[in-house]
Parts: sequence; C-alpha cells; structure tokens
Amino acid sequence: MNKRINKTKWVFALVWLIATSYAYAQTSEQRNDFAIKGFHLDLRIQVMKMPALKEFALRLSKNGINTLVMEWEGTYPFEKHAVIANKYAYSRAEVKSFITYCDSLKIDVIPLQQSFGHVEYILKNYRYKALREDQKDYSQVNPMKEALCKALFTDLYTDLISTHKSKYFHIGGDETYLLGKSPESKRKADSLGMGRLYGDYIKMLCELVVSLGKKPVVWADIALKYPDALKSLPKETIFIDWNYGWELDRFGDHEKLMKSGFEIWGSPALRSSPDNYFLTDWEKHFNNMKVFIPQGRALGYKGMIMTSWSTSGIYSPIAESHSDIMDLHAIRRVYPLSGFNLLVDAFFKALSSKQAIAPADFVANYAADKYGLSASEAKQFWNALKLAPYEVNQGKVSKQGFTVKQLRDSARYVLNAFRSFKVNKGQKEYAHYVLMANIRYNYLVCMEVESELNRQGFDKKQAGTLLKQLLELNVSEVNAEFARLNSHFLYDMEIAEEGRLRNFRYLDLLARLQKINNTP
Repeated sequence: MNKRINKTKWVFALVWLIATSYAYAQTSEQRNDFAIKGFHLDLRIQVMKMPALKEFALRLSKNGINTLVMEWEGTYPFEKHAVIANKYAYSRAEVKSFITYCDSLKIDVIPLQQSFGHVEYILKNYRYKALREDQKDYSQVNPMKEALCKALFTDLYTDLISTHKSKYFHIGGDETYLLGKSPESKRKADSLGMGRLYGDYIKMLCELVVSLGKKPVVWADIALKYPDALKSLPKETIFIDWNYGWELDRFGDHEKLMKSGFEIWGSPALRSSPDNYFLTDWEKHFNNMKVFIPQGRALGYKGMIMTSWSTSGIYSPIAESHSDIMDLHAIRRVYPLSGFNLLVDAFFKALSSKQAIAPADFVANYAADKYGLSASEAKQFWNALKLAPYEVNQGKVSKQGFTVKQLRDSARYVLNAFRSFKVNKGQKEYAHYVLMANIRYNYLVCMEVESELNRQGFDKKQAGTLLKQLLELNVSEVNAEFARLNSHFLYDMEIAEEGRLRNFRYLDLLARLQKINNTP
C-alpha cells in the first residue's frame, strides 16, 4: 500500500513539475517577446499611393505586426502650416481613413515628426528662416530658439495627435550633425557641454509631448553619445536603439542607456547605407536581423521596429542664387519598398521565431515557395543576391583589389543568372530582382565609361567606342519595366522623377560623348 501511495505521489509530483516548467517556459517566452512589433514607413521620397499603403498595412497585420511608425514628412496636410505639405501630400480624409483602417487591423499608428535634425522639408520654407541652426544647411533647428521651436512643434504635434490615436508620439532626434554650429549654440556647448545643448532641447520636446497626453519616443544615437542628456527627461520617454549591423557601443556607452531606466525598443533596417538604386547589400540586412533581433530580445527590449529608408535624409540644394535655395534633392535614393518582399518576410520570420534566422535557409525556402525555384537554383539565387555589393567612388571600388570592370562583370553575371532561372510562380515579384540587377549593370557600364573618360591619357578618338557602349544599354526598356512594376505603388510623377534622377549620369555621359565624337 505504502509503495502504491509513494508511486502516486511521485506521479503527481512529476506532473506538477512538468506543468510548472511548461508554465514558466511560456511566461519566460512572453517576458522575452516584444510587446511592440513594428514597421517604420519613410515617406520622405517615394510616396506610396493610398491603396498600396493600405495593402501593405494589411500584410503587416496578417504577419503579426501591431505597430506602424509613420514618417509622413511633407505628405501630411498640416492645417496651420500648409506650406510644409509637398505635391504628393495626402488629404486629411485620406490620413483619417488610413488610421481608421489600421485601427480595424489592430495596428497602432505612431506619428513620427522630426523635431531637431532632418527637418530640411520644413526649414527650406523661409517662413521658418529664424529657426535654422545654419542659413546654408537647412537640416536642423537651432536649439537655442526654444520658444520659436516650441510654438511650431506645439502646432504640428497637436495637428498630428488630432488624426492619430496612438498613446506614443515619435519626435525623431537622431543625427543632429549641426550641434553647436550657430554662435549661440556654440556658446552654450562651450559653457555647459554638448550633452546639455542637446538634452535641454529634447527635454522641452518630450515634456511637450507628455503635456499633450502622449509618451515621447526618441531615436537613441545622440543620447548614447551624450548620456548626461538622459538625466532630466520625463520618465515616460522611450528610446529606440537603431542598429544596422554594428557593435552596441557604436554611438556611445550602451550600458548607460541600459541602466537609464527608460523603456527601450530596438530597430534594424532592410534599406540603409550603402544601399542606393545601384546597390543593395542583401546579406548585410539579413545578418542585421540574424544578430540584432535576438540581441534585443536578450537585452529585454520592449519593442522591435523595422526601418526602411528610402533615402539617407541628406539633401543637396538646388539654388536660384548664392542666397536662395529653390529645392532640396535627396542625395541617395533607394529602389522602392515594392522590391523588398524577401526582406520584409524575413523580418516577420525573425520576429515570430525564438531562434536566430538562418539567412541561407530562409532564402532557399522563400525562393522555392514563392518562385518555384529548384534547390540548386535557390542556392544560386542567394549567391547571386549577395555577390560583390561594392560601391564606386571617384572611379575607385570600395573593395580593395577590385576594378570597375570586374565589378561590371560581376553585375552582368548576376543579371544573367536571374534571367536564367525557371520561375514558375510569383513572376511579377521576381521581376524586381532582374530589374534591380539590370539597373546596377547599366550603372556600372556608365562608371566604366566615366573612368575611361577621366583617364589621363584619354584620346578623343576613343569617344566613339565609349559612346557605342552606352548606346547598347537597354535604358528605355529598364524605364518601361520600372513603370510597369511600380505603377500601383508610386504616382506617375514620382516614376518620371525617379527615372530622371536614376539616369542622370547616363544621359550626361551620352551627351558629352556625342559632342566629343562629333567635334572635329
């Protein structure tokens, strides 16, 4: 009898232990999961049509994303500051409809209003001339003009809050390159330090957000650089530690941020430097997700927001005269988000799995499932995607030992490989890879021609040969394919503008060589 009782007790104890362990594991998983699973949309350039925007939100919702950070920039129709809105601005009805739609999908839409740096689109308008930190570089407000800035951003914040329902409000605050540039800012920085110059202004913005009933969200890079700026901020402040594939201490002592007591979210990227129209570093973005998302989970970050930058946020002025800037053009433009479904789905996978994503395996499975590629083709596809993602600057390749000609040959190999695979499904999505490879190949031919034109011993008699190389490129075909693949995504005017800027070097070289070739 005693043996039977002891056996029964042992069985109950074992069951209790298993159940407790399972419950602990579940609770532990929940503790280590992200409450905020988000995506950031950058509308500074490449403004998505509203149907495409809603279609993307639906896709996010179906894949577990509960937060969307909207960097509306000039696409938001401010009422008191109508001059800020650009030619692609949505109507207020469209914005409200989009927020309502996201609400029905249980997606929280957080407005992002840059309020320190990256405000060229505001400061280029001379109505705001007095707020500029520098009268030639319009990228940043002067933190010493606190009263003027507070009045402006009170208006902008209040307007955005009137159309958004989120309890969070993102004020930006990253990459304040001009800190201490103006005489008054320099005096404060020299007297009290850069941390106080930055921190006092950010404190004012965060307190403004809190006074409006919201929680302020701030990019963490400058706070990492000047940790004394953290001391006086409202306890409600949330920092986003953006990391695109580097050590945690890149911007400063990461441990100080961790010990600050503020809630922290993480942020990788699927489009960032050195990406542009002619280069996408696919492997870098996969490795960024592979490393940083598990790292953020282990650090106890409460959220993970994927960024997707259409531009670096640095602009080149188009000037009417030495003192009057007509417009600003983004100096780095990236292929539209429409071509990056592979990386978007990889983010979904990385968020939903407790194991680090395995890039090669993910790409192989994706290529098989989405495009019907064979196992060997899927492997070749991944190898082609990550082949030689090097830049060309002033005629030199960023990878030592590589020539422009070798880089051009690698691009031609990739283009031919993408064209050779037997794609049985998802042809329209797959066509973006072919197009991107074609754009890169055409660009590298131009760079090779330009390099030869710059050669010290260049002979005008060679102009005809170089001209022939350019004329053999399928630029018109590429432009038509770009329009076909992105007509649902971008406005017609945008497609035309993207083509003009993407082909600027080609058209310039063409005209110059035609002139040289036809001149006796």
